[in-house]
Amino acid sequence: MDPFDAGAGGLLKQPTSVWATAGASVVAFMGIGLVDPILPSIARGLDATAGQVSLLFTSYFLITAVAMLVTGFVSSRIGGRKTLLLGLAFVVVFAGLSGTSGSVGELVGFRAGWGLGNALFVSTALAVIVGAAAGGSAAAILLYESALGLGMACGPLVGALLGDASWRYPFFGTAFLMAVCFLCIAVFLKEQPKPARKTSLLDPVKALGHGGLASAAVSAFFYNYTFFTVLAFTPFVLDMSPYRSGAVFFAWGVLLAVFSVIVAPRLQQRFGSLKVLGGSLVLLAADVLVLGYGSHTTAVVCTVLSGALIGVNNTVYTELALGVSDAPRPVASAGYNFVRWFAAAAAPYFAPKIEEWTDIHVPFVVAAVTAVVGALVVVVRRKALTLPHALDSARAGGTPAAEEPRPRHATEDGVTVFAN
Repeated sequence: MDPFDAGAGGLLKQPTSVWATAGASVVAFMGIGLVDPILPSIARGLDATAGQVSLLFTSYFLITAVAMLVTGFVSSRIGGRKTLLLGLAFVVVFAGLSGTSGSVGELVGFRAGWGLGNALFVSTALAVIVGAAAGGSAAAILLYESALGLGMACGPLVGALLGDASWRYPFFGTAFLMAVCFLCIAVFLKEQPKPARKTSLLDPVKALGHGGLASAAVSAFFYNYTFFTVLAFTPFVLDMSPYRSGAVFFAWGVLLAVFSVIVAPRLQQRFGSLKVLGGSLVLLAADVLVLGYGSHTTAVVCTVLSGALIGVNNTVYTELALGVSDAPRPVASAGYNFVRWFAAAAAPYFAPKIEEWTDIHVPFVVAAVTAVVGALVVVVRRKALTLPHALDSARAGGTPAAEEPRPRHATEDGVTVFAN
């Protein structure tokens, strides 16, 4: 079956509850890149340094990482719908409060609360979409990945359009949109059955005892450092107006979406997941190295091109996290995310510090090295990373490479945790 088929069970033929959840997912993912084009404006408005403003990412993802141990515990007890609504409520409150901040310290703190809400929401959204979607997991996962890509693309654009008038407006705008999403979820999404087995707080950590899952998490940790060096540090290097910076990261997000949803599955089908991932990580290392040492125009081009490589990596890492171990998917994915999001918190903090200690080029050298380390983990641990489960072939429109069958995105024993 073609997931894009508009017929029964196709991507475009879904219940209202699925569209409501997917729409809310777009807005949730917008929050990740929303502040990108306005980081310099925030720094000027709050009289803060680049390092201080970059803590907006650090606090957000540090809380997200820790919350990954909690989301499965919560959702397996109160259900997916209530977990979504709780997460949305947190985002509405803390995004609104972010817009009222009088200091960078307040803003960093409010972003931490926002990160908790976003973790609760995005960790639950995939499972809810899969459970409510028509046509099985193939169309549902494709819809979720499309929402992720669209949100990552639109976040910088919305941030630029609203932030050109004031850096506070993007935060108020996000709070408003998430309030609308809260109402849509409350009206259109019915509660799904609770899992038969409740998830404990330590289950995700125990799942990391599996060699394949631990290898995927470690590789993704180094990759995420590179990813968020590009996302959080590059706006200061480009030093452009909110409109121009927003346009750059919009193009970046479009490539991320296209390569994640359309190109990556085809590459995996032809070459196998691990070869695609290793090659993409090496290319990403080369890209950020050129970004750091090239001219301003070169830096813009490399920033945009990095979106394509990040899109490929996100898709492959998602499938590794959800299919490489025999642990329940929500538990395995929670452990994986617990490890990798710490790098997303570390990169925005250390990149400006490294610049202060050395020069503006070295943060990108470090980012290139971490991408290569991620690729080396894939090469050294390739046997442990071979996926044991097959994903529905409809996901990619054909049969995956025989030596690396792709995983079945399931939601047994609870709620699948956001892996992209």
